[in-house]
Amino acid sequence: MELELIADYACTCGEAPVWHPLEKKLYWADLETGRMFRFDPATKKHEQFYTGPRVGGYTIQPDGSLLLFRDKGNIAVWKDGKIVKTIVESLPEEQAGRFNDVIADLEGRVFCGTLMDAAPHTGRLYRLDRDGKIAKIRDGVKVCNGMGFTPDLKQFYFTDTMRFTIFKFDYDRKTGALSNESVFVRSPENEGWPDGKEKQRIKFPCKKVSSCAFAGDDLSDLYVTTAGGDKKEENGKTAGALYRIKPGVKGTPEFHSRIGV
Repeated sequence: MELELIADYACTCGEAPVWHPLEKKLYWADLETGRMFRFDPATKKHEQFYTGPRVGGYTIQPDGSLLLFRDKGNIAVWKDGKIVKTIVESLPEEQAGRFNDVIADLEGRVFCGTLMDAAPHTGRLYRLDRDGKIAKIRDGVKVCNGMGFTPDLKQFYFTDTMRFTIFKFDYDRKTGALSNESVFVRSPENEGWPDGKEKQRIKFPCKKVSSCAFAGDDLSDLYVTTAGGDKKEENGKTAGALYRIKPGVKGTPEFHSRIGV
């Protein structure tokens, strides 16, 4: 399997790759430096298009604009090169941190999690409803990360990275409510998934692989972000770069947020 280097912006923490199906571009961010980038596979051109408050995650609105989840609990709409609307100015409990991961559901709500910059690394899980109101769902999280839905949209997965635990909830699509929390899997540090079978291993020329997303018209391209670009001598000369591979399988499309729509 060929590993293709797409762009190297020496990201400290390259993350949040998202395929924009309306623009047919791949977006990604450097979570620690407040930069965002995009790549056009058709022209093979890439660029940095945003510098500002750190963006931990983002979703795509129906008109193609980006809903940015940023420092201190700020949520804003980015369109045509600028912030055009602020949904949430800030959150009282997030003044020492930022959003870290987000996911839209089929109805257009957004589940969004936070983390603190310093110890004791406490964060929270929120739900942003379509009317712009935000509700705290879960407290006492160390690092909110890795959210997703089961194919039947009846259950929701949520990862607390620092606890090496993936939680599972029953999910009510009509109301967005989560209930019946349980532990789906708990993994000791660096041991990965238990009771799994390794199907394939892809070696990267850098130490810190951070995230991935399927992209392209048929979602058969896999883009992979990496971290550690601020210390390339330790993490590899292409640490912090964006890569592309063709894994031989296809992904599923992400849902669009519909906040204020």
